[in-house]
Amino acid sequence: MTTASAPRIPPLPPEEWGDDVRAGLAALRPAGVTQELKRPANAPRGLNVLGTLAQHPTLMQAYHAFNGHLLYTTTLDARQRELLILRVAARRGAEYEWRQHVHIARGAGFSEDEIERVAEGPHAAGWSSFDAAMLRAVDELVADAEITDGTWQELAAGLDRHQLMDLVFTVGAYDLLAMAFKSFGVELDDDLAAR
Repeated sequence: MTTASAPRIPPLPPEEWGDDVRAGLAALRPAGVTQELKRPANAPRGLNVLGTLAQHPTLMQAYHAFNGHLLYTTTLDARQRELLILRVAARRGAEYEWRQHVHIARGAGFSEDEIERVAEGPHAAGWSSFDAAMLRAVDELVADAEITDGTWQELAAGLDRHQLMDLVFTVGAYDLLAMAFKSFGVELDDDLAAR
């Protein structure tokens, strides 16, 4: 657990972002995609994360090209994607990731009760067997880097091959982000800390 009182990698202020950073930001949206992620109008902007990634524009562009698929062209629906991401954040104690994706999850139709239950995990009362299997898959991947046969069979009964692949890559991508946010000491933005 980081104990530094300041970020290990401070965010680059937006006024210092050059064309290379703007290219990194643009890479987040795959070509031809025009829709926005559904979230409340007053949702936080995530400037500390973007500013931190702006310290390494080449990495930012490469990661955003990958993450853009997971956010905009994944074969999973928005609810499934956010269920996975929130569980990763809960398992990793990644507060920044959790708070950002709570807003996106609300836009995907999550109730406050469901958001709270994600932190409790797959055994919390109220999950469908399929949602519980998705949450269990996250727990298994985070713990052992592998989905067990039983969980895989449950997921394969409701997801096709592309969706199964997107599930694993979504968990991996957001596990990586949790590691980066925590290791770099990314601080909550003021608009995110106030919520």
